[in-house]
Parts: sequence; C-alpha cells; structure tokens
Amino acid sequence: MAYPTTAEGPAASKMWIMGTEAFERRMEHHDGIKQLWETKWSASGDQALASGDQTLASAYYLRAACVLRIARFPYITGFPSPNCPVKWRAWEEQKRVYMKAGALWESPVEETAIPFSHAAGLDRHGIDDTAGIPAYVRVPRSQATTPGAAPSVVVEIPGTADCPADPADPASPDRMWESVLEWMATDGRFDMSRVMVWGLSSGGYYAIRIAHTHADREWLDKADGHEYPFKLTPALAMKHGFESVEAYKEEAQKRFSLLDTGILQKPSTRLLLINGTLDGLMPIEDSMLLFEHGSPKEARFFPGALHMGYPMANGAVYPWMESVMESVRKA
Repeated sequence: MAYPTTAEGPAASKMWIMGTEAFERRMEHHDGIKQLWETKWSASGDQALASGDQTLASAYYLRAACVLRIARFPYITGFPSPNCPVKWRAWEEQKRVYMKAGALWESPVEETAIPFSHAAGLDRHGIDDTAGIPAYVRVPRSQATTPGAAPSVVVEIPGTADCPADPADPASPDRMWESVLEWMATDGRFDMSRVMVWGLSSGGYYAIRIAHTHADREWLDKADGHEYPFKLTPALAMKHGFESVEAYKEEAQKRFSLLDTGILQKPSTRLLLINGTLDGLMPIEDSMLLFEHGSPKEARFFPGALHMGYPMANGAVYPWMESVMESVRKA
C-alpha cells in the first residue's frame, strides 16, 4: 500500500510504509557473497566487538566462518601442495575469522603446532615442513562453572586441509596420533587416563576405524547422487592419495580396509557408532560390520536419518561421552 504525499498529480512520489530510505536502499546480497560477508558479518562482528558486545561479535564471526567453510567444499588439501588456491584462501580465512570468535569465549580456543615426532616416509612436519601438526586446543577455565566439560584437541585427518600425514599411507594416522598423544601427556593439561576420540564423517575411519572402503562397488557408484550437491568420489579418491576415481575403486579396499587387514579382529576400547540408516555417503552396513568382529561395540542408529544421523546424533553422543568419563572418574 502507498500513501500520497502533499504533491499533486500523476508524477507525485509515493510515501511507502517502509520509508523512503528503506525503499531506495539496495540490499548487500545483490553485490555477491563477498560483499555480504564483508558488510553483513565480518564488519558487523568488528563493530559489535568495538561496542563491547562480545557475544554478538562472536555470532557474526561464526556466521562468516560457516560461509567460508562452504566456499572450500567439497574438498581442500595441502598435501603435497594446495589443490586449489582459491579454496585454500577460503580455508585460511575461515580459520582466521573462527579464531576471532574463539578468542572471545570464556574458554578460548588456541592454535598450536604439535611436533610430528613419529613422522616417517612421506609425512611432513607441517605445511612449511617446520610447523608440525596444526591443532586447536580448548581447555575449560573452570570445571565448577562448566560441569562435564573436558579439554579438547582438534586436528584434520590425513588428506584434508593442512594435515601433514601422508594420505596414501594407511599407517600415517597412527603415527600422527602417537605424536599427538605424546604431546598431550607432556603438556600437563590433559588427564591421559580419560581420553576419548570423536570422528565426524570420514573422520570416523580414523577415530573408530570403521571400514568404509569395505562397501561394495555399487555403493561407490551411487555415492555421488546422495547428500552432497556435488560429486563425492573424486574428493574421496584424492583424500586417500589416488589420482583417479577408478584407481580408488580398484585399490582402496585392499590398502585401507580394516577388515581385510585384520585390524577389526583386535581388541578395542569402548566404541559408540552413530549414523543414520539412510546415510548415502558412509552406508549403515559399514557400522553394522563392526558387530561381527572383535570386541563388543555400542551403537545408536537413527531410522530415516541421513549422513552421520544429524540432527539427532548429538543428543545421543554427548550423554554417552559424559557417562564414559564419569565411569572412569568413579573407577
């Protein structure tokens, strides 16, 4: 609806309820995502921080980090060199803006480099051969104000981002985690009698050693048409050190399969398997396979849910983690 001004005649301007300024303004998103990010989120975060509102500033920074995370999808690696300079720039910028948010939290996030003391073969000591294993550490400032909270260390998995472990070597993650655990033991902030590993998506292979390459050839052929709006198999092939999808399909199982290599027959710590029954990327059969081998496991599968069982998964993960930590504390 429009209301006439005091001017008369057909050429008279209108007075819109939203106001002339709002009516005439061209919104930021018409200038592209870069402009939207800079004016709507990053700059707004800086303004909120300057005004003393750290909570709002953090929210804006995290929103910007999410946009940059999508900008580097479906895959980014620095091994042996960045596979895409544009996506690598998005990765670096994502880390920078995320750290701006993390620095404002009651328990801030710190960026560190863990010595890759067990590096071997084609492993690197870091993206510049000196930095070690890039890691992000968050330690609760007070257990009293945040009951159940625990220090955490976050690293990338082999073949992704700035992880220095050789993605083509199935043993490289073992060397990396030995280095990380040794560093944690000497750091002094971690209770090494209560260590838990949580792997997301492909990280599940390294965290709980799920044999996702045990899936048959038909599944790999269909994976490109599921949750992600882009082809997944080229990223999986590159992430595991293969030059083509065809080579990945032919050779990955015999090299990485935890079933074929006998790893699943070994005793394990407590394992919780979380997934959706309709996961088209990491099929539910891979999780079910673990119940047929080795130590007993625990699981929560969500009927009708997609990749990783989201959004319901965390409602099962966090209580389980807390119960495990509590059981060790009582022991």
